[in-house]
Amino acid sequence: MPSSLPTISLRLACALAMATTLAACQTSAISSTNEVATNKNAATTQVVNKNQTLENTEQSSALTMDMSGRHEYQLENGLKIVVKEDHRAPVVMTQIWYRVGSADEPLDKGGISHVLEHMMFKGTADVSSDDYERLIAKFGGVNNAFTSYDFTGYYELFPANRLPLALELEADRMTNLVFDDKAFAKEHQVVMEERRQRTDDNPIAKAYESFRLLAMPNSPKGESVIGPMNELASITLSDLKDWYKTWYAPNNATLVIVGDVEPTDVLAQVKRYFGELKPTALPKRPVVTQKGFRGYQQIESEQAVQVPVLLMGYNVPSLVTAGANNEKQAYALSLAQDVLDGGLSARLESRLVREQGLLTTVGTSYDLLDRGDGLFLIQATPREGVSLAQAQQAIINEINKLSTDPISADEIERAKTNTVTGLIYAQDSMEGQARMIGSLQSIGLDDRLLAKLPTKLDSVTIADIQAASKKYLVKDNLTVMHIIPPKETAAKNNVSQNKMSKDTVNKNIATDSATKETASKAK
Repeated sequence: MPSSLPTISLRLACALAMATTLAACQTSAISSTNEVATNKNAATTQVVNKNQTLENTEQSSALTMDMSGRHEYQLENGLKIVVKEDHRAPVVMTQIWYRVGSADEPLDKGGISHVLEHMMFKGTADVSSDDYERLIAKFGGVNNAFTSYDFTGYYELFPANRLPLALELEADRMTNLVFDDKAFAKEHQVVMEERRQRTDDNPIAKAYESFRLLAMPNSPKGESVIGPMNELASITLSDLKDWYKTWYAPNNATLVIVGDVEPTDVLAQVKRYFGELKPTALPKRPVVTQKGFRGYQQIESEQAVQVPVLLMGYNVPSLVTAGANNEKQAYALSLAQDVLDGGLSARLESRLVREQGLLTTVGTSYDLLDRGDGLFLIQATPREGVSLAQAQQAIINEINKLSTDPISADEIERAKTNTVTGLIYAQDSMEGQARMIGSLQSIGLDDRLLAKLPTKLDSVTIADIQAASKKYLVKDNLTVMHIIPPKETAAKNNVSQNKMSKDTVNKNIATDSATKETASKAK
């Protein structure tokens, strides 16, 4: 299920993400591996920003984030519109973000947001599914969708002169979706098959799903985005209709438009197609906090893997849950993550993989920009002959050094540069810019904070990183999973290895004997 969200984190993404991501490991540069992307062909009162000029001038001592050409409006029905001018090519990216995702789902209806996302491509009273496809193709468009814990989004990329078409299509399916029994039966099976392929048939994904439940037992984000199979199977067409009527409304959406457009023209077109849509009374969204420091937890998960895998997760706040008074802790955790895993010269890679040879792979992940509390994640694969316990202790030793040993100025500068340049590169495309704006707006953050990010990072000191590490990256706040091969597989591997060892010994003995015999003849 293709999408195209770049990610900050990682070598870890493709392994861990499968439980929470149903795309080709596609995740946001500012969100982690918690999104389901759907390719529907494959399976899938105006408010003007008065402080814009001032905010656009924010910059770091090293790098700047370009926030020029940004305009914000709001219709009387509650629809927020953010327009970002980008005149490099005569195209426009239109994205509509609904503030509802898997974290908002009932306990017995996991995955309903994603199933509805599939149904959104099945036509309206005025535009059938086939007509929708023909219109997209006829005018050279590209479209797709995605579901995460916190939002569900839909997008179109068109030539700039086709912006009205994109707006008309999205406004139409915001309120006029047709719920057809036959279409539902098909897409229901498609989503369950995605579940089977991406999670049930993927040992690491299955393990990670269990790990997340253990690490976040009181947060809706402990569940996977796709949902458990039994809950998916129980979803009815009536459930989808209710979910659609509850959450799909202009006052629960942000419309992001990036491209070769004029803001005043865009606003006029948006009013034309969305202005008459009615707002609805929205339910209160579930809390997505997770208390940490519950005591050390460790379990084994026997899975059909060829080699053992280590998962470690510390419960940590995001920028949202840390709050304004403690935001430096979140920034410090982000930099700590980069000190540990910010390239070949970072500590875990350089020390544990290349210098000590204890690990074959290692990766970390931390979501600074998230609606709820999250996890400071580590995944590692030990080298042959190294136990999971040894690998775990080696990683813990390096994490402990963050709070005790000096962190060099070069490490801090590299971490800050990596973070900012990653965000800058993520915004190189129109889609990347729109994703950045929409995701932040959907989790309750103003996307203009990106302009302040370099300055915020510059203010973080080595002492701040050490303090955050000492507070959060501790044993009492840690959940660990050892993913091990089935015992019979492990036994076979041991037998095979022992046989190889014996064969090698026998071969060496034979070689040694032949050498001695040759030497004797020579005498």
